[in-house]
Amino acid sequence: MRYWNLKKINKSAYDKTGIIPRSIINLFERFKKELSPAADINALEEFKVSRYQTLASIKYLLFLLIMPIIINQVSQSFILDPCINYFWNNSQQNIFLNESQEERAFAELQRFEEKLHFEILIGQVPNSSSTFIHDQIMKKAFEIASKYATESCSAIKNIISDFFSIAVFITIIIVKKKQFFMLKSFVNQLIYGLSDTAKAFLIIMLTDMFVGFHSPHGWEIVIEVILRHFGVPESRDFIFVFISTFPVVLDTIFKYWIFRYLNRVSPSAVATYHSMNE
Repeated sequence: MRYWNLKKINKSAYDKTGIIPRSIINLFERFKKELSPAADINALEEFKVSRYQTLASIKYLLFLLIMPIIINQVSQSFILDPCINYFWNNSQQNIFLNESQEERAFAELQRFEEKLHFEILIGQVPNSSSTFIHDQIMKKAFEIASKYATESCSAIKNIISDFFSIAVFITIIIVKKKQFFMLKSFVNQLIYGLSDTAKAFLIIMLTDMFVGFHSPHGWEIVIEVILRHFGVPESRDFIFVFISTFPVVLDTIFKYWIFRYLNRVSPSAVATYHSMNE
């Protein structure tokens, strides 16, 4: 029974789209099964297969997502933290990894200096001697230097630990290939089992979110966060080129998927999508 279930699951994982829409094929298959003398037994078997596939897919998905995160955190806390901190504090004289960090640090120090002078002028700071001002600015400069030195160390650790996480993620997929195809089949059944309205709603929401009118602002924030995460210079030219080209490519992929696959699998969902999008 257990091996029969796995065979059925693996077979459904390799389902391909053909000339006839899958919804029509499923309709005839369902009609054929209902007329079969062993319909009750087959229904029970299908329920067991579906239950096993759901539980196995959820377990594999959790393992696939949680294990790289655990490896990332463990490698950062117990391996990379002591090594990189020791190297950076003893062998590295630079504080900044790139010019973007320098610009942000200098701007922060300048704002502090302007704020300090403003508070002195309005009387909030009674001591206005040059020695006091110099000491306050120096103290703030050391705080900023410590902050950006930590950020530089974190960027290096992020690069290495994220590489470990990606390697673990790919290894899990390769080693547990059968579970991956089972998860793929489960996701396909979950998506294609939605109603036509739900499919159209998800397509419109995803396209508007990633390639819609307001998406460039979101992409700009995401790219800045990613570049800062890895300590890469935040080049405005690169960001503008990216947000002007990548959403276009993504929109093309969406439209190709709708034309190539969804139009064959569920033509009614495509019709609903076009009517909702008009």
